[in-house]
Amino acid sequence: MPDDPKIKKLQESLAVARGDEPADLAVRNGTLVNVFSGTLERADVAVHNGRVAGIGAYSGRIEIDAAGKFVLPGFIEGHMHIESSMLAPPELARVAVPHGTTTLVADPHEITNVLGAEGVEYMLESSRGLPMDFLFMLPSCVPATHMETAGAEFRVEDMLRFKGRPRILGLAEMMNFPGVVGGMEEVLEKLAAFEDCVRDGHAPLLSGRNLNAYLFAGAGSDHECTQLEEAREKLSKGMRVMIRQGTQARDLATLVKLVTPSNSRRTMLVTDDRHPHELMEWGHVDHNVRLAVREGLDPVLAVQMATINPAEYFRLRDRGAVAPGFAADLLIVDDLREFPVDTVIKNGEVVCTRGRLQRDLPKTELGRAGDTVHVGEVTADRFGIEAKGATARVIRVIEGRILTGMERVAVKSKNGDVLADPESDVVKLAVVERHRKSGRIGKGLVSGLGLKSGALASSVAHDSHNIVVAGVDDRAMATAVRAIREMGGGLAAASEDRVLATVPLPVAGLMSLESAAAVAKQRASLIQAVRVLGCALEDPFMALSFLALPVIPELKLTDRGLVDVNAFSVVPLFD
Repeated sequence: MPDDPKIKKLQESLAVARGDEPADLAVRNGTLVNVFSGTLERADVAVHNGRVAGIGAYSGRIEIDAAGKFVLPGFIEGHMHIESSMLAPPELARVAVPHGTTTLVADPHEITNVLGAEGVEYMLESSRGLPMDFLFMLPSCVPATHMETAGAEFRVEDMLRFKGRPRILGLAEMMNFPGVVGGMEEVLEKLAAFEDCVRDGHAPLLSGRNLNAYLFAGAGSDHECTQLEEAREKLSKGMRVMIRQGTQARDLATLVKLVTPSNSRRTMLVTDDRHPHELMEWGHVDHNVRLAVREGLDPVLAVQMATINPAEYFRLRDRGAVAPGFAADLLIVDDLREFPVDTVIKNGEVVCTRGRLQRDLPKTELGRAGDTVHVGEVTADRFGIEAKGATARVIRVIEGRILTGMERVAVKSKNGDVLADPESDVVKLAVVERHRKSGRIGKGLVSGLGLKSGALASSVAHDSHNIVVAGVDDRAMATAVRAIREMGGGLAAASEDRVLATVPLPVAGLMSLESAAAVAKQRASLIQAVRVLGCALEDPFMALSFLALPVIPELKLTDRGLVDVNAFSVVPLFD
């Protein structure tokens, strides 16, 4: 049809590609990072109707002189939990876009554990119309296991309501790897429902025949590698290895040694979790690219790992490269060592220059996500632990890892009750169910936090996001939990009956309504209070949040008790 607007638009772009007409925008005189050939080349980039029309010599109605600079595709975050940034999507975009992120693939697993399908809808709605594309994988394990209490279930029938909708790419990390390997019907049903889509994996330390079984079921990637040989085996068996560098898990320096020119296209750089102070101070995907180059990786390979590699894995055929027909998601950077971002172009529009966004972003609405903390009266006596033996299983924090250890420790007790032993770095740990007002509290012990007094508590507690609290005395533990209840979710530090500092997270108990700068300031005050209590961990609340994650070895705590992850079962505190 001669009046078809699509045909007319195509004809306009073809005229630009041929050089017959000027482009909407021409980025001139820059050095292009070609992620297909792996080379650097001097060329102009013509942008028309939101796409790259041509590479070569071009003019434009608007021209940007990129002489002495490099032009590369917009960065793609291949795996992140938005909620773990503590920022709602608009505020995360406000921070991440100036660092060059133009596409983010998220797993809304956290908010779905709190609100179910309503949580997915919330994330889709709150991320519309931003200068960064928010794409989603559907959470596969809500609840993650039968050994915890989540706020909702997200069943196959719930998932299928979202399948095929715009911005929904596939099935998010299949964390129940024992269920996959063991052939659990309800787990395999989810994998089968998405066999025509991308399916992410999650298999920490899985190896040998069990890994073979897990891969046979369809998982295509893994972001949980912490050891070089583990990553090498998974890569050799066909998995895409996502090399993670976030706030808590920092595996890049170890795993980047795996990457060579012959295998690099099977690897990606991801963050998984990153707190706002690090986003503001260090950056987002650009930080991981920068670290990879500092570790000796060729800059072009590092750029591929943050652009074309995730694009191809997630079947995003319109982005990840600067080439004719691709979306005009472009970065102009000053150099390929530190990657300082000069200009960000999204769909052909300049959206950020020298760290300044060129448009206003919407505020986050709270809605149903503002009523998710349902906890009754919490008193100090609820945190008492009966001494049923002389030796107890203790969770050992490993700084910089979400893996934990398990050790057997002789406990102190008085009048039949377990006492915290800060001199031996053993304190109490509890998980308070916060979704159904059941009053259930799981109790345990933890070492490695370094607390000398007081308590820390958080409604961010992977994966079910009950309230996790660690403390030296029961009064402080109760005080910290009550503070979280009154805020509608958040982080708190307490000493006896006094709340020392807080970070309110009223959006599902996971995210703030404030700016990244405000959250970072609140967090700084909180960390200062934590230091007074004796804890010296770099990010104690991130470490605390993972103590309740029963799909990462070795020992964890949920509202239903201690979980031996290797045995995938609840175990007693005392032998």
